[in-house]
Amino acid sequence: MSRSAHPAGPRHADVLPEGHYTAPAEDLNALDPKVWARTVGRDADGVVTVGGIPVTQLAEEYGTPAYLLDEADFRERARAWRTAFGDGADVFYAGKAFLSRAVVRWLDEEGLNLDVCSGGELATALSAGMPAERIAFHGNNKSPEEIERAVRAGVGRIVLDSFQEIVRVAHIAQSLGRRQRVQIRITVGVEAHTHEFIATAHEDQKFGIPLAGGHAAEAVRRALQLDGLEVIGIHSHIGSQIFDMSGFEVAAHRVVGLLKDIRDEHGVELPEIDLGGGLGIAYTSDDDPREPHEIAKALTEIVTRECEAARLATPRISVEPGRAIVGPTAFTLYEVGTVKPLEGLRTYVSVDGGMSDNIRTALYDAEYSVALASRTSDAEPMLVRVVGKHCESGDIVVKDAFLPGDLAPGDLIAVPATGAYCRSMASNYNHALRPPVVAVRDGAARVVVRRETEEDLLRLDVG
Repeated sequence: MSRSAHPAGPRHADVLPEGHYTAPAEDLNALDPKVWARTVGRDADGVVTVGGIPVTQLAEEYGTPAYLLDEADFRERARAWRTAFGDGADVFYAGKAFLSRAVVRWLDEEGLNLDVCSGGELATALSAGMPAERIAFHGNNKSPEEIERAVRAGVGRIVLDSFQEIVRVAHIAQSLGRRQRVQIRITVGVEAHTHEFIATAHEDQKFGIPLAGGHAAEAVRRALQLDGLEVIGIHSHIGSQIFDMSGFEVAAHRVVGLLKDIRDEHGVELPEIDLGGGLGIAYTSDDDPREPHEIAKALTEIVTRECEAARLATPRISVEPGRAIVGPTAFTLYEVGTVKPLEGLRTYVSVDGGMSDNIRTALYDAEYSVALASRTSDAEPMLVRVVGKHCESGDIVVKDAFLPGDLAPGDLIAVPATGAYCRSMASNYNHALRPPVVAVRDGAARVVVRRETEEDLLRLDVG
């Protein structure tokens, strides 16, 4: 199919009732650097490029939909986090955001550690050569088989999430003749300003052991008594897509208070504190995330101040950025299939993907940007809703955005900031085939996760 500019399609300007929306003042052909990977731009023909390659060429070679990942941007962001915290702290990339063997190798080469939360993620990490001592194993319900594999492999830490898991890990480690390094995950009662389903530090949720009521103190008390465990610290994670550092300040105050109580009761100063991840990225131009060096400075100062007040030695800090590294480095490329104006409402733009490759809009009411990628246009803007091809009314990729009014079937559009939680949460809903992840760097592209095929689907169907 030709990727050239199409004849003018429906010019559907903003027709919502007055006061709802106004047409954007910004140039629809511009690409806000806050929400796009760093090597993304437009060539002389107006086609979006990444790593020096036009998306029209990538679409012809790899098809759509496809996740296009800027490897140079990923490495630069990983390096920025490592540099910001320096040798006195540990940076664990949160593999749940997106993990592949290529990503594991990039992390290893850039000096980051890796956080996994399932047996599959652990298998991926180990198969790609990540040293086990640089792996942390999370999860609220790790199976005995997963725990045994992690202990046998020699992972650097297991984060304990419940009283049952304290006993379970201790028993398995002792039966293998090991003493497993562990942290205890606690919930500190901090309400991060985020979606209910991704806030993780209030008491009424599945993660961690509550600080309130003395439960966390009792968990530490029990863990310290078990020969199979070496308790190295406390873990706290307050939520996701967080911009305000005040939540971390309250969390650090309460965690350090627990460390002080542990010292006073047991005569032990635990050497580590993990403040988790959850730092936000820009999905739209309205988002204003902090840079890694700003976050590192703020978190270090908070922990140091709290420890000085408690007369504790400052523990080694760990953080777990996932989205903050991989989120901005990728975008999803789609082909437009239909353009359906609904008079008095908006225009529905249907693409060849949808909630099977990006569930976040349906799940979290997430907001995204979108741009015409195969060309530029001077047409008047129209208010659109970008939707998928699945048999579901909630199959929405971008709820409300503006695209040029001459958008037509066959055009390519791109949704930025889809590096985190899109491929990792992708599904086969309606037996859709999950898209490939194509890494681009310095004018070269390669598949790091291939597109699924119908043979892949049928191979699992043994009926």
